[in-house]
Order: sequence, then structure tokens, then C-alpha cells
Amino acid sequence: MKFIKVILILFLLSCGTNIEHQDEKPQEKEIISEKETKISADTIVTKPTKIVPKKKKISNTKKDFLSLENHLIEFGLVDIQKVEPQLIINLKYSTPDNFVGIDLYGDLEKVYLQPDVAKKLATAQKFLREEDSSLNLLVFDGVRPLHIQQLMWDTLKLPFHEKTKFLSNPKNRSIHNYGAAVDLSIITQNGEELDMGTPYDFIGKLAYPRKEQEMLKNGKLSQKQLKNRQLLRKVMKKAGFSGITTEWWHFNSCSRKTAKLKYKLVL
Repeated sequence: MKFIKVILILFLLSCGTNIEHQDEKPQEKEIISEKETKISADTIVTKPTKIVPKKKKISNTKKDFLSLENHLIEFGLVDIQKVEPQLIINLKYSTPDNFVGIDLYGDLEKVYLQPDVAKKLATAQKFLREEDSSLNLLVFDGVRPLHIQQLMWDTLKLPFHEKTKFLSNPKNRSIHNYGAAVDLSIITQNGEELDMGTPYDFIGKLAYPRKEQEMLKNGKLSQKQLKNRQLLRKVMKKAGFSGITTEWWHFNSCSRKTAKLKYKLVL
């Protein structure tokens, strides 16, 4: 009889243990499932679309300068002064003296463009010297890597519709990003810039070529300033460049569509 009782007790203990483990297994699966779901959601959230620059930071070191310059050369771009030594360079984005107020290019001092664009610019310089042998083109910017374009866009604090008047949205690409656009003015042999009515990168309607007649009529732009702008446009257009309606200093070698088909995007 005692033996039967012992058997019954052992049987009940065995059943109890199995029931306990059966209760734990679904709980463990549920916890793991929740964890997996959380990881999956986090993974989606932490994968935003962004431009990853070749050069992660800009600093005034020789190493960074060489890195950026080599990066431009790897894209097949050329130093414009090797094509035309008479061109004068004042690379504004290698200084804080620009419309965003920060040094974007580090120690880079040379302007790079696509080889055929550099040749067209040399032709514009030739035409300018034919107009007046005491004048030279003064170049402020050429190729602008896409990660620099993004930094400029993020830094410029203006409403979207105003920002697009002075800077191409990085999502749409700028012709500068292909090395096929140039920003420039005119300078005398004595180092004096011709008066264009506004500084380079001026944010306002006074810089608009389409507003020149209105500004002239209102006395905000002088005949001399307008004549200087017209001279710049004359030699650039004769060399095959086209201007835009909101910046007297900006000239494109081709359309954005052609640039996308013809050249590599400089990241």
C-alpha cells in the first residue's frame, strides 16, 4: 500500500513539472518575438538617406588639402590656371568670407573644372583681353563637391523658396557639382575688382540680372555697374557660357541635363 502511495506521489510531481515548463516556453517565445520586432524597427529608423562625403571633415591641414585636391583630380578635373595662367583666383569657400560664413574647402587654393569647361574659360579670358588688355577674369568658385553643396544648404538659414534662388537643392544637383559651372568677376592688373553693384554671393534682388533695369531706374544700380556686368556677360556668352537670372557672377557651361549625361557627379 505504501509502495502504491509513493508511485502516485512521484507521478503527480512529474506531471506538475511538465505543466510548469509548458507555461514557460510560450512566455520565452513572446519575449524573444518582442525583442526581434524592436530591433527590426530600430534598424529601419536608423537608416536615413544621406550623402556620405569622401572627406568627412574640413580642417586647415596639409593632409586634408591634398586629400580634397586628389579627390578632384581622380574625377578627371583640371586646375584652370594650368590651362590659362592669366586667370586670377580668389577661392571664396576656402575662407570664411562667403555667404555662409565658414571655411568649406580648407586649404585648397586652386579652382578645378572639367577639361573642356576650363578651355572655354580660357577662351573667355582671351575675349576679355581683346576688349581691354588691362583686365583679367577673377574666379571665385568652380567645381563644388556634392557634400559641400549639402553643407551649404544646411547652413543657409532661409525659407525654402528663398534658398532656392541662391543655391541649388542638393537633391536636384547643381551644375557646380559636375565641374561645369563657374562663379567669377573681373579684376584690373592693379588688383581692383570692377564694381558690379554687389559683392559676390550677395543675397538680394540687387544681384538679379533680371532686375537690373528696375534697379537702374530706381538709382540702386549705376550705369557703370551695369556696364561692368554686361562686359562680363559678353565675354562669357561669346565663349559658350550662359548666365542665370538671380546671380550676376554665375555662368553654366551647359544645361543640368547635359551635365548629368556628360560628366560624373563629384561627391
